[in-house]
Amino acid sequence: MYRHFGGMLAINKITKVFRLNPNYEKRIFGLDLMRSLAIIFVVMGHGGSMLDKANTGFPWIPLLDGVELFFVLSGFLIGRILLNIFQSNGSFGIKTIGNFWVRRWFRTLPNYYLILILNIIVVYFGIIRENISHFNWKFFLFLHNFSGPFTDFFWESWSLSIEEWFYLLFPAILGILYFVFKNFKIKRKQIFLTAVFLFLLTPFLFRVFKASHIDVDKFWLSVKIFKVVIYRLDSIALGLLAAFIKYWHPKIWFKIRDPGFLLGIGISYIVYYTEWIPNHFSTKVFQQFITSVGCFLLLPKFDSLKKAHHLLVKVCTHISLISYSMYLLNLALVAEVINTNFPPQNASTAWGLYGMYWICVLIFSTLLYKYYEKPIMDLRDRWKDCP
Repeated sequence: MYRHFGGMLAINKITKVFRLNPNYEKRIFGLDLMRSLAIIFVVMGHGGSMLDKANTGFPWIPLLDGVELFFVLSGFLIGRILLNIFQSNGSFGIKTIGNFWVRRWFRTLPNYYLILILNIIVVYFGIIRENISHFNWKFFLFLHNFSGPFTDFFWESWSLSIEEWFYLLFPAILGILYFVFKNFKIKRKQIFLTAVFLFLLTPFLFRVFKASHIDVDKFWLSVKIFKVVIYRLDSIALGLLAAFIKYWHPKIWFKIRDPGFLLGIGISYIVYYTEWIPNHFSTKVFQQFITSVGCFLLLPKFDSLKKAHHLLVKVCTHISLISYSMYLLNLALVAEVINTNFPPQNASTAWGLYGMYWICVLIFSTLLYKYYEKPIMDLRDRWKDCP
């Protein structure tokens, strides 16, 4: 009996280490579900190379683009925050914008810089096969893919640069428009929508110009256009548009949730099964944006999901909370470490390593979130100048 009691006590201590204890009442289940699916699809994609030896075709069905789900969801969540700030403040000046930036940087930069440094270490010492000569100071300022491509180092950081520049530029542009138009008695609703359309239009025009001046194959199409900041901010702007619709037109938002979801799924799979020729103008300009539109149409349905079985809620909430850490860790620091140092030799070892990959990603991401990311966010929330 004492041995059984001791074992239970040890298990409780271990589970306590990984328990996050979120406030479920303040969370929207559907958005946690959407974020969870996004990171699951990303992690599955990055770990797929381990299963080449297994030759099963797993995951057997095409998955939605996890990064595009993240982009539109980020735009939607940040759009809600900015709309509330923009509508509730007497002015929208540099102090208000600065407080928004500080809160976002507390959330994103500490984790990013920690993982960037770890990437430098594992590449420098040959633990994974990437090219240390491709690292430079631009990675610290998210400039490495601002207007041009990068390769062979910290691949997954391309999307983080797009999000960081969105966090920086959109509030600044919104503030400038507010300063210019506030004396013309233009409503804030119109100012916000103008800013959104600027972010939808400008990347599109950049892609149109770029598409006319480069020849690419499938690999370089992704690297030179789809993973470059100035060509991709419109994907996040679609999330802003979603936040605008929900804020100003909640009845429309509610009515379109079911048909929008079906249409979004349909668009996503039409894009997947369409034969896009890499060097065609339409591919370079429209392919990825149409995928983002499909993800944008999923938002009203996910946002409407408030309840589910308690176990599903706990799992989705946990994965949602650690999703940023999962994104940062899963590729270079887990998948590439395994592939480089323990390459699978047959189907059984491939599946075993793939399972180990998932276990490592979930454990390390939970620890990183609980003991590094979350304490820094708590510090942000105590910072006296933050709204």
